Amino acid sequence: MTSDAECGPGCTCGAPGRDQFVALGMPSRETLRASTAGRHDLEQAVIPAGTFTMGDSSGDLNPVDGEVPRHPVTLPGFSIDTTAVTNDAFARFVDATGYTTEAEAFGYSAVFHLALTAPEEDIVGVPSGTPWWLGVRGADWRHPGGGDSSIDGRGDHPVVHVSWNDAVAYAGWVGRRLPSEAEWEYAARGGIEGAKYPWGDDEVDAGGWRANIWQGEFPRVNTVEDGFLSTAPVRTFEPNGYGLWQSVGNVWEWCQDWFDPNYYGRSPAASPTGPDRGQARVLRGGSYLCHISYCNRYRNSARSQNTPDSSMSNSGFRTVAL
Repeated sequence: MTSDAECGPGCTCGAPGRDQFVALGMPSRETLRASTAGRHDLEQAVIPAGTFTMGDSSGDLNPVDGEVPRHPVTLPGFSIDTTAVTNDAFARFVDATGYTTEAEAFGYSAVFHLALTAPEEDIVGVPSGTPWWLGVRGADWRHPGGGDSSIDGRGDHPVVHVSWNDAVAYAGWVGRRLPSEAEWEYAARGGIEGAKYPWGDDEVDAGGWRANIWQGEFPRVNTVEDGFLSTAPVRTFEPNGYGLWQSVGNVWEWCQDWFDPNYYGRSPAASPTGPDRGQARVLRGGSYLCHISYCNRYRNSARSQNTPDSSMSNSGFRTVAL
């Protein structure tokens, strides 16, 4: 169990929101170019219509996140990407449309300190309370560690440094959308009712690593027992019962919904789509920075949030269609 001092409300493994960097005097948003229309060639999983119980069943919930009350949810069938959107897929979108991500428009993004690949003078902000996160000039989806990094040889890794707005732009271009929070959890569970993880209740390291999370002492030492300091290729470890790869760990995934920790108490039973308004969007699944001592949000029911213009080196997305 984590404490608020270790991982506060809305924590995405400590990733600060864009508003925290702007408060440090860093640039505000510029206008982004709209996208047109394109193709999406990621493999799809067909999720059957059904009813499942949404919310925490393990007792490992973070009270500030609103993982309870558990409640039944009924959904129609839909298709969902079996993996997070990759660098290669996002590159096709950018090449076809000339789209500029928000990290590029702002001129900086949030990079975890051990993943920094840039000169020290490119560090332009460090939010208070999370000194392991750095505002890095030149960090964006093509340069995940900063200006001296690249995605060469990482086309099959999840695209990162994409905001919610960027993810929506990509989804619109391919004629799809982001999953609702309920759709995401239903698909992530892989048909196993009430389980803590997509594979069941066994812990992540039982019999070999099952997800890309932190090993060692956060945030200073990662022993890299699972083989990855940062992102892993999207088809690493084993898919769940519906064929989804890495719905927990690796990267946080943006969902369509506004975030409200009290929403579950009034959520409709059929096809909930979240509150009508809010200040932050839902993120699901945890990331390579999650650790039981700091951020235990690499579970099916775990929720987090960030502002829709925020970008960071441990968040991405996948898309759905009915």
